[in-house]
Amino acid sequence: MRIGLAYDLKSAVPLELDRPDDALEEYDSPETVSALAAAIEAQGHSVVMLGGGREFLASILRERVDMAFNISEGMGTCRGREAQVPSVLEMLNIPYSGSDPQCLAICLDKPLTKKLVSMADVRTPRWELVSGTEQLKTRSWDAFPFPAFVKPAYEGSSKGILNGCRVAGKAQLDEVVARLLERYRQPVLVEEYIAGDEITVGVVGNSPPEVVGIMRVLPKRDEANFVYSLEVKRDWEVLVDYECPSRLEADVLERVASSSLKAFEALGCRDVARVDFRLNREGVPFFLEINPLPGLNPVSGDLPIMSQKMGWTYHELIAAILDAALERYPQCVQG
Repeated sequence: MRIGLAYDLKSAVPLELDRPDDALEEYDSPETVSALAAAIEAQGHSVVMLGGGREFLASILRERVDMAFNISEGMGTCRGREAQVPSVLEMLNIPYSGSDPQCLAICLDKPLTKKLVSMADVRTPRWELVSGTEQLKTRSWDAFPFPAFVKPAYEGSSKGILNGCRVAGKAQLDEVVARLLERYRQPVLVEEYIAGDEITVGVVGNSPPEVVGIMRVLPKRDEANFVYSLEVKRDWEVLVDYECPSRLEADVLERVASSSLKAFEALGCRDVARVDFRLNREGVPFFLEINPLPGLNPVSGDLPIMSQKMGWTYHELIAAILDAALERYPQCVQG
């Protein structure tokens, strides 16, 4: 088959002068795109580079592809940006990998995601949404559990999730929320800080989806209030160890796996996703967020790292995602 690869390179996305230094964090490198193309070609397919944005629009109209492998994050800062490429593909009746536009738009909206997973009996930390600085003055925070963690409401790839986002009380909350509102130009999520292990879970497949691995992120330095922040992810080889399989109690692993699959299915994810949790001191998982477009860099992506630790090669991981998508499009396989 001719498989189109939809992606957004950091180098191809214009950056406004007043945007934060992590504005391009979710976009991909040439190394990721090359690795993906090689993995798809290893399955016997030919790859057509579609790119993203306006380049994607021109390419998808010009090229004949049997399906698309989508890792495009979309253009702009709107909360529906990840739905842009799948929406075009659906309009043109072109099969594609990954979740549909509705799922992608929902999952980038952290507050909406939390509401939906809570309805599916998945626990999430207590949270509040702040849309402007005026709310900080009028809302009472007396009953909110501090410390809290503050982050942009509609971002991925750890954008805006920084070491300084853990706040001890109201004064620090005001300062950090105001800063994030200004820098990221969107509402801010104030979330109860769960003091415990950081866990990330890989899910692949559809009928049924399966947990690829449960990975615990362990700081190399003794940190009482560890945050798996953007600063840590940029220097992960120095700052953290990845424990996978996680050496946790069997009942804890079962709760994490069950919560991951509940969230995946409740949100309508397809083919692949990565789910993030914090464990409290009793081993109860608290859902933080889900990424239905997880990073697939073969060296630094959390999902490729955990799958490798579970005995998968990078090519096997990409083949599993592609096979899950193809199962949804029997006409592609039969053709």
